Amino acid sequence: MTPLLTRADVADLLSMETCIEAVEHAFRLHGEGRADPPGILSVHATDGGFHIKAGILELGRPYFAAKTNANFPANPARFGLPTIQGVLLLADAERGTPLALMDSAEITAIRTGAATAVAARHLARADATVVTVCGCGRQGREQLRALATVRPLTRAYAFDQDPARAIRFAEEMSSALGIDVRVAEDLDLALRASDICVTCTPSRKPILRQRAVGAGTFIAAVGADNASKQELEPALMAASVVVVDMLEQASTIGDLHHAIACGALTPGDVRAELGQVIAGRRPGRQSDDEIVIFDSTGVALEDVAAAAAAYERAVRAGRGLQVDL
Repeated sequence: MTPLLTRADVADLLSMETCIEAVEHAFRLHGEGRADPPGILSVHATDGGFHIKAGILELGRPYFAAKTNANFPANPARFGLPTIQGVLLLADAERGTPLALMDSAEITAIRTGAATAVAARHLARADATVVTVCGCGRQGREQLRALATVRPLTRAYAFDQDPARAIRFAEEMSSALGIDVRVAEDLDLALRASDICVTCTPSRKPILRQRAVGAGTFIAAVGADNASKQELEPALMAASVVVVDMLEQASTIGDLHHAIACGALTPGDVRAELGQVIAGRRPGRQSDDEIVIFDSTGVALEDVAAAAAAYERAVRAGRGLQVDL
């Protein structure tokens, strides 16, 4: 029998703190050369697309995960449906036996926030307390929740193309985290007052420009998860230290992809992959004045780590609908 874990199951089983530690361990394994490169396939559809990501990790036992996500940004407004929907298969990588099926949207939301938290732990200034979040949907909430886990945040600015979404975000997250969350009516002003900025939007043109970003800022660029999306101005990328989740993937679908395409950067200009920083193989931030960008395209090793953590807790708790495949 194979357990089926719903979105509610995953949310109950996988805390942000647990996911941060799992994702950091996955990146460390990759940085130490103890994890094979994961795979990715993208299929475009009208008004959206499908992303298939797969990878293997040795986590006391060998796990394989394959995730299929549908990403349709207009869903909430058009159909009252989530932007992200999908399913993840977790399997025993020694025998090939399916271990669990689970909702992939919850895994994706939590592990993406966790990856930013891991990057901030290693790349943001130790005294960073103010953050701007661009994009006030579900992922923006997870990003702020994750950052509050690894940095002593005192204030956050919420920016969104829809002012009503930013107002709701500010109200909800102020209450949830007990910090001052304000609506950013002027993004440039908010950036100049911030130590950290997260972009998690479906934008297809730059929303962050070099002129507005101050020295020492840590930027997590999360939204560009396919080749047509872009959030950062190439000139900002060129003026900053760039760390990526995985170089091969970020070079083809991340903000790095656009900087390379216009000649602002080459792959050789990237300082490190995040796993190399965690493993001590390459440097991360080297001064408090450096602008450091984490180009987070979302890699399957994050999914394997998060899904394995949720599965192991489900087994101990007896959670999930048992199905005979």
